[in-house]
Amino acid sequence: MAAPAAHPRPRDMSVSPLSAEAPPFVPHGADSWRLGSQSDAEKQFSRCASKLRVLRADGAQLKEELNMLFDQLLSENYNRAFEPSVSIRPEDVCGLLKHASRLVPHSQEHLVIKFCQLVHHLLNQLKVIMDEQTLDVLVKYTTGALRVCSAWTHSDILLALSATVYGNGPQCYQLLGEWLGEDGLLQLYGSPSQPSIELRRVALTCLANICLRIPGQPPLDDHLKSLCFGIFLKTLQSPMPPDTDELFYCLVIQAALRGLQCCLSAGKWRFGGGEELGSTLANLKRFMFQGTPGVSVEWPAMLYPAPLPQYECQVTPKPLESTSISDKPKDAAEPSKASVNKKKKPRAKGKKMSRECDGEEDGKEAESSPQKATQRNAEPSSESSAPSFHPSWKRTSSDTEVSDSEGNAHSKLRINHGRVRQAALNCLLALVKGVEKRTLYGYWSSFIPDSPVSRPAALSLLTIILKDPSPKVRACALQVLSAMLDGSRQFLAMAEDTAPPPTSYTPFSFLLATAVRELHRSLNLALLAETSPQTLTQVIKCLAYLVANAPYQRLRPGLLSPLWKQIRPYVHNRDVNVRVSVLTLYGNLLMNQAPLPEVQLLLRQPDGRRGGSSTGLHTPQDSSLSWRHRDGADSQPATPSRSSVPRTPAEDDGSPPWLLHLCESLVTQPREDQSDSEGAGPGGGAVFEPLPVRLEALQVMSRLVRGYFSLVQASLCEIWHISARCLGETDPSVQLQGVKLLEELGTGIIQQYRADSNVPENSRVPMSQVVTFWSEVLSGPLNSALQNEQNPKLQMSTCDALSTIPPQAFAQLPEKTQLMCVTVLLGLSYSENHQVKTATVRALGVFILFPCLREDVMFVADTANTILAALDDRFPNVRAKAAWSLANLTDTLTVNMVSVGVDFQEELSDMLLLKMLQAATRASADKDRVKSNAVRALGNLLHFLRPSQVSRSAFQQPLEAAVHALIQTVQSDATMKVRWNACYAMGNAFRNPALSLGTASWSGEAFSSLCSVVTSCKNFKVRIKSAAALAIPSQRSCYGDTEQFSSVWRSLATALENSEDTHDFLEYRYSASLRRTLSQALLHLLSVSQGQDMPAVGASLTAEEGVGIREHLVKYIRAEDGGVNAEQEEKDEAEERFTPQQRVGGLQETLVRLKGLSAAGELQAEEEEEEEAAGREVVVHFLEDLLKTCEEA
Repeated sequence: MAAPAAHPRPRDMSVSPLSAEAPPFVPHGADSWRLGSQSDAEKQFSRCASKLRVLRADGAQLKEELNMLFDQLLSENYNRAFEPSVSIRPEDVCGLLKHASRLVPHSQEHLVIKFCQLVHHLLNQLKVIMDEQTLDVLVKYTTGALRVCSAWTHSDILLALSATVYGNGPQCYQLLGEWLGEDGLLQLYGSPSQPSIELRRVALTCLANICLRIPGQPPLDDHLKSLCFGIFLKTLQSPMPPDTDELFYCLVIQAALRGLQCCLSAGKWRFGGGEELGSTLANLKRFMFQGTPGVSVEWPAMLYPAPLPQYECQVTPKPLESTSISDKPKDAAEPSKASVNKKKKPRAKGKKMSRECDGEEDGKEAESSPQKATQRNAEPSSESSAPSFHPSWKRTSSDTEVSDSEGNAHSKLRINHGRVRQAALNCLLALVKGVEKRTLYGYWSSFIPDSPVSRPAALSLLTIILKDPSPKVRACALQVLSAMLDGSRQFLAMAEDTAPPPTSYTPFSFLLATAVRELHRSLNLALLAETSPQTLTQVIKCLAYLVANAPYQRLRPGLLSPLWKQIRPYVHNRDVNVRVSVLTLYGNLLMNQAPLPEVQLLLRQPDGRRGGSSTGLHTPQDSSLSWRHRDGADSQPATPSRSSVPRTPAEDDGSPPWLLHLCESLVTQPREDQSDSEGAGPGGGAVFEPLPVRLEALQVMSRLVRGYFSLVQASLCEIWHISARCLGETDPSVQLQGVKLLEELGTGIIQQYRADSNVPENSRVPMSQVVTFWSEVLSGPLNSALQNEQNPKLQMSTCDALSTIPPQAFAQLPEKTQLMCVTVLLGLSYSENHQVKTATVRALGVFILFPCLREDVMFVADTANTILAALDDRFPNVRAKAAWSLANLTDTLTVNMVSVGVDFQEELSDMLLLKMLQAATRASADKDRVKSNAVRALGNLLHFLRPSQVSRSAFQQPLEAAVHALIQTVQSDATMKVRWNACYAMGNAFRNPALSLGTASWSGEAFSSLCSVVTSCKNFKVRIKSAAALAIPSQRSCYGDTEQFSSVWRSLATALENSEDTHDFLEYRYSASLRRTLSQALLHLLSVSQGQDMPAVGASLTAEEGVGIREHLVKYIRAEDGGVNAEQEEKDEAEERFTPQQRVGGLQETLVRLKGLSAAGELQAEEEEEEEAAGREVVVHFLEDLLKTCEEA
């Protein structure tokens, strides 16, 4: 084929390339030499495929021609990593393989082998996705070949079958039962009893490919997957057969581990109970240390969940069948040196030592994902690079008397040992993600040490992180540890070591605290020693998970200072991923249990750059050798410079935190230096930090403002300007983080101005400064962000930021700005994006509480109509926020009843009020998160109704429906929050005298529901609120007839008697508040009771429960019914507070009133009158005795 015209002509070599006559240099493109032509591999494939298609099964020279064509096809490399331009169509490959399968009979075993090799070669290198017909043809062909061909061919046939079934296990369902049955071929060849180690390896690879699930494909049947899981687990449990080369044994273990990972990666654990889990963990832990020198322990066959640590039994190393020559130290091993913590041996003179494994980076590693872990080319690699560096505790081949071939074998074995360890850790990672965390906590002590360093250290993940020579293995161990720490806050919350433990035993909380400290110590060492940028990133990420979940308030201070000191230089590391991970770590430190005193001290430290380099590029990895490369593995790192040592702040107390300045420079200032990968800015100028670094720095600033607002208060102007600058940028992600930073600023200011804030007036942010900033922001970038319809997330976050404007500041904004905010929010509430609508409705729910807006009837009406429309939205989040905003709006209605009076009630439209009542009633039947605020709104609306509205026929049916909705919610099985709100709403409705509580048809049902809750609800806070609701009616007539009043009294008395009975210990802390509320309710009933109520009340007081009532009432009147915690709980309940003198005064008034009671009517029967008199006498005597007891005290 002629060369394409685009190729330049060859230069005349007689002309000097530096002479003026030389033609100008024209650089070739990456593939310019191949433009317009096929690659050699494609040509060869096309030529052979054409020849193959014309062959017939009855040809005379068929065998010779097939041999030649197969050899030619196998000689080409189709790997796109080697030949990127290879573009052979999958249908051509499928057609070739189907036609070739018809030409090769099973009787020609040599041709069968070559055909199977071709199947594996093409499918593996070209990554062909086969159609169903090709899959069926190849599966049937290879299955038939396994039945009729000799045993010596089965290895190649299984290799072709493994490539065929790669990710296609569910499609082979009909044959899987035959393969995995009791006498199935895969069951037979994959069994530990199979004598051929190669057949075992290929069969396990085939099983792994069957279990592999490709995204979009249906999962394999659980029963079949369990059968495969059993085969893999038995392989791991079985010892290495005698007279077996350890290299081949490592390949078998790798195949089993990859298959196990495929089974575990499918989701939750489905492979039996605790025994299977314990056995799997035990075997994975054993292979985590495969080939590690100096490790000789008796591994347990099972790990058991236990709160106490389970250590491996260390024994004297001795030659084992599974131990390679390369793993045996030259010197005789002593018992004291069997531990992995033994001192490193002296380095060989003149030799460079490093922990990177020889050829580790050049050899193919098992990838972390199961798709890559079970590649079709599972054959052992024949290539390995020559040794260059060795760990200090492992001798080089030149130090031993072995030949070059033996050294090459040792290198291969070392590489495969590393692959086994990596595969075991990948399996463990999949298992950690698949097993419920609560179940896995029992096994923590087997993988994370919980004993002091002075004791013999157990083999754990930290051993691998600190000692393993392969950076990929160390990274895998860090990923496993990160997965274990992720979401473990509730478990680690039990850790505590602020006080010394008892000498007789070690509490579990102390063991857990020791584990946290050991994690800090080991990861700090790994941080100093790590040389691989990728693994260093994993170390910092693991530390970020640790600091996000550790309970530092329950631990002795001092854990964070060394970490803080060591992590600071890495903010300026050359690797972008390292810098981002460091900022993530800082963010987690600021977010966990803020504000922490230790973090406050660290934030006030002077900037470490003042006494050192301004660039901060020198990390421990750059400036000195790793501690692993020095003599003495346990030597401490060099003492850092004086400027980096944490100091107690003195003159720097008033200065902003150095971390704030750091984040500000990362966001707004160009880099002083750039790595080669980052390049330079346009025109060769300076460039800003990469986008991930800037975004993470903005998140750190947001968390700094959220948790440590008082420290950054002096720099609020700078933070505001950074936020405004981010809003003015073009990148949407930067704008979004700028808005979130603004939201945190607004939230911090609002918290300072809350009524219960303990911040002194002179220490708060001046309101004039707040008004000035919001005026500037609202007139500029924030307004543009609100109207940016192309970025709904930005609109949503901007609405959230608007809701953080303090009410005092909003009232001082220009009227035009106020009108703009309200108009934009009302307009955005009709957005088609449900997230924007959710944020808008919530912002309106905040604005409706502003004093300057809540009395504006027009704004209230517009907001109400917007909320009513959102309550009918199809998205639950929108309805939930709409219900919350409606509850806030109705709160303002009840406030305006007092502050404005009847005028506001009359101005508000009756029709709008009716619509709100009906909408809230419908919402009370919605999901719990909607219902909880809907019932609160119902209570407020029922309280707000005027007598003229209650009497109208249009209101009567909706009113009854609203009350019945509250009654049903009180009695329902909804969440306790919903029932608490329903009881609160019921009490709110009882405050409206226009509802005729005593005579209404629903009155009895309402009191009955509250009485049922106060006696039987498991949640004490709901009982408290129901008791408070029963004590709200101010007149006796509201309680209905005598029977209903007696029912309420009996329910309160019974609840008081059982106020300490609970099955949940957490509820016990509310018992004092419950008794206080019940006592107050009983005294309230006595204060409104009449003569006809005396018999029932007197009978209750003379009964056995009367003694308990008296005791509790005495404690209540004396204010002896609760301590400090109870006072705090009562404050949360917002109950009325009375001093002991006020309570005694109220009791005296009740006694005087009861003494003056006379018969209710002249026509009263004589028997009834005597009964009332007797009851009244009992009650009066009870109150006199009660009052005397209290006055004596």
